[in-house]
Amino acid sequence: MNGGGLDFEKPILELERKISDLRKFSAEEGIDVSEEIKGLQVKLKKIKDEVFSGLSASQRVQIARHPKRPYFLDYVERIFSSFLELHGDRRFSDDKALVGGLAEVDDVKIMAIGHQKGRDTKENLMRNFGCAHPEGYRKALRLMKVAEKMQIPIVSFIDTPGAYPGIGAEERGQAEAIAVNLREMSLMKVPIVCVIIGEGGSGGALGIGVGDRILILQNAYYSVISPEGCAAILWKDRAKAKVAANALKLTADDLIKLGIVDEIVKEPSGGAHRDSDEVADNLKKALVKNLKELQKVPVPTLIQSRYNKFRNMGAYEGKKNGSKNKKSKNQ
Repeated sequence: MNGGGLDFEKPILELERKISDLRKFSAEEGIDVSEEIKGLQVKLKKIKDEVFSGLSASQRVQIARHPKRPYFLDYVERIFSSFLELHGDRRFSDDKALVGGLAEVDDVKIMAIGHQKGRDTKENLMRNFGCAHPEGYRKALRLMKVAEKMQIPIVSFIDTPGAYPGIGAEERGQAEAIAVNLREMSLMKVPIVCVIIGEGGSGGALGIGVGDRILILQNAYYSVISPEGCAAILWKDRAKAKVAANALKLTADDLIKLGIVDEIVKEPSGGAHRDSDEVADNLKKALVKNLKELQKVPVPTLIQSRYNKFRNMGAYEGKKNGSKNKKSKNQ
């Protein structure tokens, strides 16, 4: 699945088009241009290495938002041998921005839950651009409770710019729905694996993001706020989003150094949208490995370790009597 449109991809896409045109010309005219193609392929590899080995934080954010990047249901199709979608929160409605159901991966039965975006305007309106309402988070919790009753692990796929901030969502208790999920997920008596597959924005991501293992795809991001939102608040200028992206430490490499995530899942060169099958295969292996490890952990140990994991996140420095003192993580 190849996609284009990002500024820093343009030299690569241009060379790929030239190679494709030469192959078509060779096939139609019966002329051997293999040497020319070989030369362009060498040049293409060099440019790819240069571009993708030094991506900035803001460029990784662009890749995480790529319109042809695989979404939750794309992974469902490629990773799970079966999937039975379950609908509704039994209170208000069925939120299409958050999908979930019973699934099976490598003979391990699980409850899979994930944000779902759309591919075109019509589908994006139906999916609300992956921004869930309170009923979405309540549906997710209902399915988690079913998983707990069935004693099967939970796997959540995070890909949202944030929870929907509209008036209706606030009237129906958006903040309360997310807060309840945080509390209940921390106490679930089954293993939970969370994977950030694209955008991991604010409380909308955290609403299904409390788990025993947090995985992240190589070009995904996870942040308390989007770079644009941060820039608008701090500098009143969304044009400073690149500066904000660097300051937020939102890339996979930053997050693993900070201890926020546990594992980075490798993507194909250039991003997941360039080879959906390859990234799905990498993610499947990571999920199976982590699920099998967690299933061996006794429930009391699982819950205590999950609590400790989130309790120990973050460290800060403060000033006391004019000097800088490092505070402990648990302080």
